[in-house]
Amino acid sequence: MAARGGGTHGRGSCSVTPMRMPVPLKRRPLDIVLLGFFIFNLLFVSYIISLEQIAMSDPASLSFPFWPPRGAVNLIHWWEKTFDPLLWARPVWYRATIWIDVLLFGPFYAVATYAYARGREWIRTPSILWAGMMLANVTIIMSEELAGGHASPRPLVVLAANASWLIFPILVTWRMSRGPHPFTEKLVLPSE
Repeated sequence: MAARGGGTHGRGSCSVTPMRMPVPLKRRPLDIVLLGFFIFNLLFVSYIISLEQIAMSDPASLSFPFWPPRGAVNLIHWWEKTFDPLLWARPVWYRATIWIDVLLFGPFYAVATYAYARGREWIRTPSILWAGMMLANVTIIMSEELAGGHASPRPLVVLAANASWLIFPILVTWRMSRGPHPFTEKLVLPSE
């Protein structure tokens, strides 16, 4: 009979899958940084900045939505008018990326916050998928911001402000591709 997670291999031998234990978060400093990124995006980017861009299809309108708060809307509009004309123009293709943020990335950030904090390995594949989607979206957006019809008058400022959405997907991909068990280690049992 096979032990948990194992099976019989070869000549009736028994293979046992070693038990794994989560590595404590305090021993995973990169994951602490990633958690900060996910929480910031969940609480501020996806559900304040992106929701404002959905709620106000015409930012020049003086009609403020219920959410986000007026102070946040004013700050967002200042940024857009000063540095980021693409966000002020809000073409249809760009608004599609915002819907992706609200409907897919926001829930991912919530789930990833739990999974990374608790060391749940099932988040590995969703993390890699998120990273690929984020890199594609940000590459397209930054192409417009740097060289398109809505190019920023301050490209280095906009590039610096958006760099984390290029850097963090690369970090997540690196973190999750180092092996099949990103959050656990083999349980070492004391020898008899």
